[in-house]
Amino acid sequence: MEPHALEKEIEFILKTAGQYLIKKPNRSNVLSVFVGLRPLAAPKENTQKTKEISRSHKIVISPSGLFTIIGGKWTTYRKMGEDMVNTIERHFGWHRTKPETAHLKIHGFSQKNYWQDPLYFYGSYADEIKKRINVAAGQWISESLKLHEMQVHWAIENEMARTVEDVLARRTRALLLDARESIRICPQVASIMAKDMGEDEAWINKEIETYTKLAEQYLLN
Repeated sequence: MEPHALEKEIEFILKTAGQYLIKKPNRSNVLSVFVGLRPLAAPKENTQKTKEISRSHKIVISPSGLFTIIGGKWTTYRKMGEDMVNTIERHFGWHRTKPETAHLKIHGFSQKNYWQDPLYFYGSYADEIKKRINVAAGQWISESLKLHEMQVHWAIENEMARTVEDVLARRTRALLLDARESIRICPQVASIMAKDMGEDEAWINKEIETYTKLAEQYLLN
């Protein structure tokens, strides 16, 4: 289920990066390697290479009345949503409503973004998390990743995190930034979560096993 980077892709990225960086990177410099799958709407003629297929989205209405949107990308998600609503309105003959999402600020929006701040991605909640960190006892779970116990509590209380993978791969970027370090801190994260969520030792061990198995796929040997 987890896609793997091909060896030729890894070599291509290292070689290309080496053409621009003063010091050419090698495999030992890589802290995490991952690859994604892009959902593309199939063209009418099956002759195009994937890189040539349009990144635009398509809306399909099935005989059962199910509206499905395929393709697209994160950067056009609002346009995708608007097109879906417009399609539904036209299909049912509903009154046309003017979209209001184009300039709607997303949850956690902040006017000030200090990109050097390791907690910048929390947006308007960064200051609150910093206050919790300052008053909390204990050290950073990971100094290099700037991951604190309070961030795990926050993920559970405010971001619906329920697994170690939720915290280390989705609510923070630990897995993507340093897979080996994320494996090291996995047991501590699992223990914190278990205490907050009322889980037992068996849950902790299962989470450690599951996450470690996943994260090992992100290591470059």
